[in-house]
Amino acid sequence: MPSKPKVGETVEEPKDKDQPSMFEALRRVLLATIGAAAIAQDEVEALVDRLVERGELAEKDGKKLVREVMEKRKGRATKVEDEINKHVESVLNRMNIPSKADVEALSQKIAALSKKIDELKKS
Repeated sequence: MPSKPKVGETVEEPKDKDQPSMFEALRRVLLATIGAAAIAQDEVEALVDRLVERGELAEKDGKKLVREVMEKRKGRATKVEDEINKHVESVLNRMNIPSKADVEALSQKIAALSKKIDELKKS
């Protein structure tokens, strides 16, 4: 039977093959966020439609209100996306994982070296 950890002692969680990767976890969070945004838009439109039906809001004003709310939401979503990108990039840097630009630069160098090798073989 495993012993109980002592106060102040850190306990490592067993690494399970079935645990989702960081990429998969991030993917799930982003999909949930997109889903929540879509639901929010539907709810805003439904609320405005009800106000228009009751005569509490003119249809023209209702459309303008929905457009303004969606534009603000889009602006916030862009800011959140930028922040997420910064955090992901930071995590990748700490883990010493090369960026797409790093891989592309190396690919170009390899292609140039391969071309030079082929030229030397022909000489």
